Amino acid sequence: MKFKALIGLLFLTVVVSAQNTEKQKINQVLDNWHLAAANADFDAYFGLMTKDGVFLGTDATENWQNDEFRTFSKPYFDQGKAWSFTSVERNVYLNDSKTFAWFDELLDTQMKICRGSGVLKKENGQWKIAHYVLSIAVPNENVDELIQIKEAKDDALLLELKKKN
Repeated sequence: MKFKALIGLLFLTVVVSAQNTEKQKINQVLDNWHLAAANADFDAYFGLMTKDGVFLGTDATENWQNDEFRTFSKPYFDQGKAWSFTSVERNVYLNDSKTFAWFDELLDTQMKICRGSGVLKKENGQWKIAHYVLSIAVPNENVDELIQIKEAKDDALLLELKKKN
């Protein structure tokens, strides 16, 4: 009986250790990705994304497919000044087969506190960012004020979007 309990504990330790190792790798990829932007290292930044990666920015019109995002971002990187995001809190989750992960993070940015979330997938043994969503965190008590600021632009965009459908 003690032997079975010991084997069970050993198995659980191995599983938890493997999951922590994968989470550490994912955290490193995300930290390196943010650092590459801060250092304006275009190749390193986009090298950490999948070829079909998507970046959703803070503006409602920013749904950047990888090639479009590269084109948009290139001038910022070329000037030596992209953006600087530092994660101050992050949660990482893995599927059972450890082939994809999802996460959320709070970021210290030039826009103050933002939230990032996304999906990574394993390609050829390496974690790559497949989808990233950036949003500006707005305190609940400031939502009414923010709505007033963006109301006219949002109304116009909503009309345009509804016409497309």
